[in-house]
Amino acid sequence: MPGKLRVTLIKSPISHNPANRGTVRALGLHRIGETVEINDNPATRGMVRAVRFLLRTEEVDGAQTTADKDTAKSESADEAGEATRQTKEKASS
Repeated sequence: MPGKLRVTLIKSPISHNPANRGTVRALGLHRIGETVEINDNPATRGMVRAVRFLLRTEEVDGAQTTADKDTAKSESADEAGEATRQTKEKASS
């Protein structure tokens, strides 16, 4: 699965050439301070590089969706409950 990039518009593209403004729009950015997550591939890396002076970028670790995070939380809670139950059984023995 490809990674993700978190891209934030930190400077206005208004005073820049139309190609730069179009690149910012194609990345899905409309307002200063807006953040989007995009797929990390050579095409989007090139777009980000072309307007890097207008953006702040960071790589998203793990690239888990919210459903994956909820599943991971419930699994860890189940494991914690199981460990507590086993500890109580040993103490009562």
